[in-house]
Amino acid sequence: MKNNRIWLIFLGIGTGIMMWNGFSLALDATNTQQFCTSCHQMNIVTAEYRQSTHFKNSSGVQASCADCHVPEALLPKLQRKLEASNDLYHAIVGTIDTEQQFEARRLLLAERVWQRMKANDSATCRSCHVFNDVQLQQQKTRARAQHQLAIVNHETCIDCHQGIAHKPVHKQQSKPEDEDNFLL
Repeated sequence: MKNNRIWLIFLGIGTGIMMWNGFSLALDATNTQQFCTSCHQMNIVTAEYRQSTHFKNSSGVQASCADCHVPEALLPKLQRKLEASNDLYHAIVGTIDTEQQFEARRLLLAERVWQRMKANDSATCRSCHVFNDVQLQQQKTRARAQHQLAIVNHETCIDCHQGIAHKPVHKQQSKPEDEDNFLL
């Protein structure tokens, strides 16, 4: 009887490990650039991203969608994945099925991303751009002054760098009338 308990414990542990590995693989698969750009609604923002400095730059380093939109820490990552399931729902039901529908909601969608980034002090930006390592004296005069002012005012990256990888919709003022009913 004692041997059976030991085997059941090992079986339980083994099953748990296999389930965790499967979950981790699925989570990693949903962080790939290929996954993020697989639905046609993302073609618009993908084209913009491919023209941005986060895609093409002199260093040859590319930031992926997940680098900017998915936190690294497990719990915030899981929370963001749950929120993103709402995006999938709206893609399936056709709420943002056309470019016109997407553009009508673009500012609202962008504002929600900016709110998340502001709330977490632009954590995804800071995972690549370590502000304490920035050499302010090597920046152009205007950039240096703006960054020094941002430090004094306790601003975060997204306060100034909206539209860095996508169309600068932060200059728009109108929102959809039914924004409270639109969960994206």
